[in-house]
Amino acid sequence: MIQKIEKISGINGELILPGDKSISHRAVMFSAMANGKSVVNNYLNSEDVNSTIDCFRKLGCKIEQNETDLTIFGKGINGFTKPNSPLNAGNSGTTTRLISGILAAQNFEATIIGDASLSKRPMKRVVEPLSKMGAKITTSEIGSLPMVISHSKELKAIEYNMQVDSAQVKSAILLAGLHLEEETIVIEHSRTRNHTETLLGLKVEEFDGMRRIYSSVKNYPKPNLYIVPCDISTAAFFIVLALISENSKLILKNVLLNETRNGIIKILQKMNGRIEIENEKENNGEKIADLRIFSSKLKNIEIDDEIIPNIIDEIPILSVAGLFADGKFNIRNAKELRFKESDRIEALCSNFKKLGVVTEEFDDGFSLSGNAINVNVLLESFKDHRIAMAFAVLGMLIGKEISINDFESVAVSNPKFLDQINSIKLA
Repeated sequence: MIQKIEKISGINGELILPGDKSISHRAVMFSAMANGKSVVNNYLNSEDVNSTIDCFRKLGCKIEQNETDLTIFGKGINGFTKPNSPLNAGNSGTTTRLISGILAAQNFEATIIGDASLSKRPMKRVVEPLSKMGAKITTSEIGSLPMVISHSKELKAIEYNMQVDSAQVKSAILLAGLHLEEETIVIEHSRTRNHTETLLGLKVEEFDGMRRIYSSVKNYPKPNLYIVPCDISTAAFFIVLALISENSKLILKNVLLNETRNGIIKILQKMNGRIEIENEKENNGEKIADLRIFSSKLKNIEIDDEIIPNIIDEIPILSVAGLFADGKFNIRNAKELRFKESDRIEALCSNFKKLGVVTEEFDDGFSLSGNAINVNVLLESFKDHRIAMAFAVLGMLIGKEISINDFESVAVSNPKFLDQINSIKLA
């Protein structure tokens, strides 16, 4: 589907955005693992999360679902049943990598498949630590899906030094460790998303800039009520739109402000973005607040390498903010962008070049300067939801005729993106 994007004059209003994708995935998984009934409120009803739901249904879980809530009847430890067909993770890397840690501890064989995009993404990074735990896993010749996880009677706890900054890999190891009496320890040298350890209440030790995270059967999930806060990664598109649009103000309610996810707020504030944080509270160990955003004159800043893992999913929309800010936008040490739903460095640079923006691509990032000068441009989403939404926001701001190919990819994380925009845009 080709979506034409039109300029807006500004936005004004209040939104309650869909639930956080990372927490929704985990709430489904932990509820399915628990022995009994759990409820998940405000889950993200998107293609990615529905892939996780479908996988656990195939593993024998009864899951009742409506637009905003889930009731999940968990199977308890070792209660899953062998699926009759491959588990299809769709486009979801989170589903694939996290469920691999759970499947590594089961007494049956299961195969994980995905769509064309997911089938190109690297899985060796999760196969290697799980294999050290004794899991039997095979992949394609290039280390991608399909991935076959076989029963292993010798699964054992390990102490593992993270080789790549990945919350998904970390979580897979910790979830496998939940099935063992002895503690599994993950040592993290750069801080990544901590939703798994927060929601499970895992022991975490911090020292000399490193973190040691412990998991064992004593941390195995119990039935729970999960109230999922609004997704900060989704909120970022609306925040940037409000900051750059003239005469705009926006309130976003109940947004996740987890310390491993709020880097986008800190950076935009340093760029002179007026973002006010109100009504802070906590739920299931996660920080939540309302955001009040006002039109601002932004300036580009130097972005520290240390914060990159915190903002990795927000870099596409941050680059749009950087294009409209004074000075040159530059992002480095972000090679992980090449291993997302698309090669996001290549995708962003390709589209910016089509728009006439002066763009320099690096192995681990890119830089932007100048303005978008070309009109009647067809941009590619590369079937990547964050690329599609980032350039949609850009199109709403530049006042030139642009269209985006394969725009339906937004359904991976926010199927109602355009409806939400229409509800707050000024006439």
